Amino acid sequence: MGFEMKQEKDVLSKDQCKVKSPNPNSVNSPHIKKKKKKKDKDKTKKRGMRRKRSDSPADEITPVRRLFDTCKEVFSSGGPGVIPSEDKIQQLRDILDNMKPGDVGLAPTMPYFRPDYGPEDGSSPPITYLHLHQCEQFSIGIFCLPPSGVIPLHNHPGMTVFSKLLFGTMHIKSYDWVADAPIQDIYRLVISQFAVRDPKTRLAKLKMNSALTAPCNASILYPEDGGNMHRFTAITACAVLDVLGPPYCNPEGRHCTYFLEFPLDNFSSEGGDVLRGEVEKEGHAWLQERGDNPEDLNVVGALYTGPKVED
Repeated sequence: MGFEMKQEKDVLSKDQCKVKSPNPNSVNSPHIKKKKKKKDKDKTKKRGMRRKRSDSPADEITPVRRLFDTCKEVFSSGGPGVIPSEDKIQQLRDILDNMKPGDVGLAPTMPYFRPDYGPEDGSSPPITYLHLHQCEQFSIGIFCLPPSGVIPLHNHPGMTVFSKLLFGTMHIKSYDWVADAPIQDIYRLVISQFAVRDPKTRLAKLKMNSALTAPCNASILYPEDGGNMHRFTAITACAVLDVLGPPYCNPEGRHCTYFLEFPLDNFSSEGGDVLRGEVEKEGHAWLQERGDNPEDLNVVGALYTGPKVED
């Protein structure tokens, strides 16, 4: 999610997207000399053996490898603020909709998801992040949340994000910045009253405030729409598979920012009653930027041990 994680176990290093060249020793390689013809019986027998080898489980494309290949295609010409075409979005969503916990080597019985796996001081239990892949175009990772685990409200600047709940029940609350012209005019009048002393507070519109239970389809958020700022709260143990395109990158300005939310009444000013009357019925709140390492953020990294993501 773009935050500093406490290292509990080794985390895979970041890698670049690359496609390996064909294996010169493969069956279909043009570099292998063809053998002389033999009897039809021997040829039929060898063909059968070759077919068995190619149909072996080791040669099958796993769901996680299919996800990786699809991400390479979908985000090949992407970048900050660039939204993939509808066809490509649907292509990736179809892959994610069919992903299951076992496809990435997860099971609800693993230690990451135990209610007692964490501190005893009453603070939020640790959330485990499994890193699958990251390159300049996209990243793939999994968040493993025990019951009551929380990922605080945060943003995804310039990104298109796909989230697939693999199992469990999770509450999601998300916002988009206010950009509607009628509301924006009122917003300017009100925000001007305290912008000087609180420049990091902006008006946001509620996009989602409900629980999801697996199995369910993947959700998608966009750079300016779909709930770009969201918070995850685990009602039961759950796992979320995330695909970000492009990934967080501080040098390029894609920094993960965390927010506190306040009801409209928390900021009184001239015209405040008008503002509340216009927008409160649609669900709005003030979002205020907070520090880079919120006290309620408790995420540790662990080694991904599921099926291989790439060759």
